Amino acid sequence: MTRYVVTRIATAILTTLGVATIVFVAMRLVPGGFAQTILGPTASQNQATVAAIEAKYGLNDPPLVQYGLWLRNAVQGDLGTSFRTQTSVTDEIVRRCRVTIELTVFATLLSLIVGIPLGVYAGLRRNGPGDIGTRLVALVGLSVPDFVLGTLLIYVVSTRGIGLPISAYASPGDDLAQHFKAMVLPTLSLGLAATAVVIRVIRSGVVEVLGEPFVTTARAKGLAPRIVALRHVVRAALIPTVTIVGINMGYLLGGAVLIEELFGLPGLGRYALQGILSRDYPVAQGTVIVGALLFVVANLMADLAYAYLDPRIKY
Repeated sequence: MTRYVVTRIATAILTTLGVATIVFVAMRLVPGGFAQTILGPTASQNQATVAAIEAKYGLNDPPLVQYGLWLRNAVQGDLGTSFRTQTSVTDEIVRRCRVTIELTVFATLLSLIVGIPLGVYAGLRRNGPGDIGTRLVALVGLSVPDFVLGTLLIYVVSTRGIGLPISAYASPGDDLAQHFKAMVLPTLSLGLAATAVVIRVIRSGVVEVLGEPFVTTARAKGLAPRIVALRHVVRAALIPTVTIVGINMGYLLGGAVLIEELFGLPGLGRYALQGILSRDYPVAQGTVIVGALLFVVANLMADLAYAYLDPRIKY
């Protein structure tokens, strides 16, 4: 187990380093730099200004020099200063991470609260009307993109007069009630697909466990169907949920980009999108590497928890 943990941590470090390298190269390959973006159509007529801006931010240094300096500072916790706002990227990410993590946690809780009961229900009633209906709901959840669902929810709320804010985010310290109201629609938009995944995984787990010998033995002993389902089937079928939570967390972090922009949430995803569109290299690189790190950590914790909960897993 110790060897496995060390190997996974080393893999996580290499993965994060690989993501950092890819995003650094990708930002330099995208047409138009920061100077061209802020100057707009007049950039070609103001080459001296472009050169001055690039010199100010070290963009005229060789790419390897830029990468080495940025990576060295990033390892020390300094992700640089935003070209656009002149604020610390690290401080801004820490502030915005709270919103993104909160949204991700809410969406994950929604997927578990709704997905586990529906998955168990469908698995215990395999091929029945309830199972077919639940699978249809899961199929719709997997098929509809989160930003499309968000747009539909905005339309419904705005036309039906439902008292939920669309883009009126408030921090918990300013207005707690308004804060939770503002998180309802983003949570629903982001959590539907995750809920569908949980439903399908739990259903498959229940169906598989129902065919195990220990379930047959429990039934042969005369145990009530409810006891067999709750004490034996459901407990065994819930183990894969740990891994799914880790995978869903990574998916939700990625999906939060469009959802935060759609509902005006000041989160990490929206900050990343703003950095990419404005060619603000420190912001784009910092947000992507932090997002990758969160994804890797979530999956690592899920794998370790799965190995701990299931004694059949050997490393």
